[in-house]
Amino acid sequence: MNVEEFKASDKMPLVVVLDDVRSMYNVGSVFRTADAFRVEAIYLCGITACPPHPEIHKTALGAEDTVAWQHFDTTMEAIAHLRSAGYTVLSIEQCEGSTLLQHLDLRPMGQRFAIVLGNEVKGVKQEVVNASDACIEIPQYGTKHSLNVSTTAGVLIWECARQLLI
Repeated sequence: MNVEEFKASDKMPLVVVLDDVRSMYNVGSVFRTADAFRVEAIYLCGITACPPHPEIHKTALGAEDTVAWQHFDTTMEAIAHLRSAGYTVLSIEQCEGSTLLQHLDLRPMGQRFAIVLGNEVKGVKQEVVNASDACIEIPQYGTKHSLNVSTTAGVLIWECARQLLI
């Protein structure tokens, strides 16, 4: 599939929201995964860098040219935009009341989804968590209690694809 064919193709009804992601390599990696699963768009919020940039390109390998993206000054602005368009907003964060990934069922939640991924150190901002429809948590069994944001994106995008496309 070339760039024009990708842009014209049907997309998975999923927007990936990056909440103050500081590493451009992580941003590029999310673009590459989003391309692989034909994600509708990526919203780059706050300090999250935007294409074009050599560090983003190094891991995106051109996916920054295929996947639609938009920048918002704040993640709350992105959420307001998504809500007005009828999206269900899911933050990926460990918090009280979060749904473990293996129990996630998108069918009763709606037709269009957004997943919010947070800063590499601080995670998703509390105000964003509070504004979300739900929080999803990836269970972890080792000594570390978080995954790299690009790894988290891959796991969540795959699960959304499994439920929405397969």
